[in-house]
Amino acid sequence: MEGSGVTTRTAAAPDIGRHADDLAGAYRGGAIPPIRNALDPATIDRAYAIQAVNTDRWLDDGRIVVGAKIGLTSRAVQAQLGVDQPDFGILFADMAVEDSTTIAPGRLLQPKVEAEVAFVMRRAPDIDRLTTAELLSSVDYALPALEIVDSRIAGWDIGIVDTIADNASSGLFVLGTTPVPLAGLDLRLCGMVLEKNGEPVSFGAGAACLGHPLHALGWLARTLAKVGRPLEAGSIVLSGALGPMTDARPGDVFETRIEGLGSARVRFGQ
Repeated sequence: MEGSGVTTRTAAAPDIGRHADDLAGAYRGGAIPPIRNALDPATIDRAYAIQAVNTDRWLDDGRIVVGAKIGLTSRAVQAQLGVDQPDFGILFADMAVEDSTTIAPGRLLQPKVEAEVAFVMRRAPDIDRLTTAELLSSVDYALPALEIVDSRIAGWDIGIVDTIADNASSGLFVLGTTPVPLAGLDLRLCGMVLEKNGEPVSFGAGAACLGHPLHALGWLARTLAKVGRPLEAGSIVLSGALGPMTDARPGDVFETRIEGLGSARVRFGQ
């Protein structure tokens, strides 16, 4: 994904800009009421417009895009929010946390943790011939990942419009350190366990992610190409949760193990 993140920018409608300002301010000033209650009309396209305003704001501030994340890959969560598709958010370099390190207290508002398969791209997929074979050949390797999701919406009182506008409820992410080629991996059946303070709190498998993490990657590649922020060599993709997310509090330690991929670990500072 282009580090410059250059896209064709158009002036945002006044309410789009206002809600983007509110969300950007929430990172420092604390969570805000749901966007969906004030945005009229509260559509998915307008939610992405809010997200795009803040993406461009952060790029102008010097942040570097390193990839993208996919959310709402669980059919159950989609049904809960009344949608039939995933969503996406942008990953920035300053969101990366090294494996087995500590997240400083106060860095996030109301974090939750989920385990995912991460892909690192060898090259940009050819969108015009986006078969499974094309996706497989465009991926350099996979890694286990922890996504620390966060919400700038008070109490996680979110609908689809809220989470999209809020950069898909993104926070931080942790990647494992041993790259694994896709050859020989069965990502659909790979089992996952997420432990909190040494106790299992979430279980899942690759099939929970749109049926297969590669399906999620294909959806993202098409979608990002349409909005002018295509994947490129070196892009990191968080492909979606393999099981339920769980709350994180100061002092908690999380570790995930994903069959065939290894582990990733993080601690929340006190």
